[in-house]
Amino acid sequence: MSVKRNIARNLINVRGFRTDRKLVVIESDDWGSIRMPSKSVYSKLQADGCHPESDPYMKFDALESDQDLMSLFDLLRSVRDQHGRHAVLTANAVMANPDFERIKKSGFNEYFYERFTETLQKYEGRQQVFRLWKQGMEEHIFVPQFHGREHLHIKRWMSDLFSGDVNLRKAFDLNMLSISSVPGKMRFGYMEGLDHCNEAERVAKVETLVTGHQLFIDLVGYPSKTFIANCYIWDDTVEQALRPLGVKVMQGIFNQIKPDGQGGHSMVRHYTGQQKNGMIYTVRNVFFEPSLEPDRDWVDEALSRINTAFIWKKPAIIGSHRLNYIGSIH
Repeated sequence: MSVKRNIARNLINVRGFRTDRKLVVIESDDWGSIRMPSKSVYSKLQADGCHPESDPYMKFDALESDQDLMSLFDLLRSVRDQHGRHAVLTANAVMANPDFERIKKSGFNEYFYERFTETLQKYEGRQQVFRLWKQGMEEHIFVPQFHGREHLHIKRWMSDLFSGDVNLRKAFDLNMLSISSVPGKMRFGYMEGLDHCNEAERVAKVETLVTGHQLFIDLVGYPSKTFIANCYIWDDTVEQALRPLGVKVMQGIFNQIKPDGQGGHSMVRHYTGQQKNGMIYTVRNVFFEPSLEPDRDWVDEALSRINTAFIWKKPAIIGSHRLNYIGSIH
């Protein structure tokens, strides 16, 4: 297994862009998105036998708090390179979350969303989050990029809510997207925002990208230069919709999950520096996700992957989701 891993780590770096500079990029997904609402909800789910402790995203991930950001910013400021420049976190963010109250009032017949800044005001300890976002942007330690309007497959979610799915309705009543992935039904628990299985769904996805990116501009103050798809699932339609909006770079991993429009998927491989559909691709070749597997030596593994990237004269592009920087649940 270690031999296979080593081969895979090198293969990611073989093709594409090269540089003699030692570049380190930290890409962190899911900022702005709701997940576990609170410690009390977590405890309730435990008492009800839902085992939230078995899913790292349920156990650790939550809407970022004031304290989360202050602690993260202190850490980023504390680390500087040979030129005196501090560390920078690319915060891939969604701009909206479901408006649970309005959806329920519609009898689950109609979907409504709210800006994530409105969501923040509904949660304790989040009143200064957007102000801190702006502070981090001014200091260039926290740089938001576009991750979608919301982190949600709206049609599937609404369809199952309308049909009265018991676990989903239970999650909804707690202001959660889902309790966990549904075995045998879907891999990502409604989080795969750009997946689609017919033409109508494909067109709807384009609309969420356009409205979501406009929200990004309205809230953040600039167009996003890059995009990362929810759950690494997207097709050429996404790139064609994003390019006129000013997006130039597709973040991702080695394998893109590409919908075929009929419910199936294929794998498409990418490399850093690849150009396609008017976009430049970057590929994460380092991962730092200690909340996903706490017993793994993530520091040693990340440093090893960074070393491999530099041997191949590649940027070290680190994937590290938001749940690793959240402390409000645990």
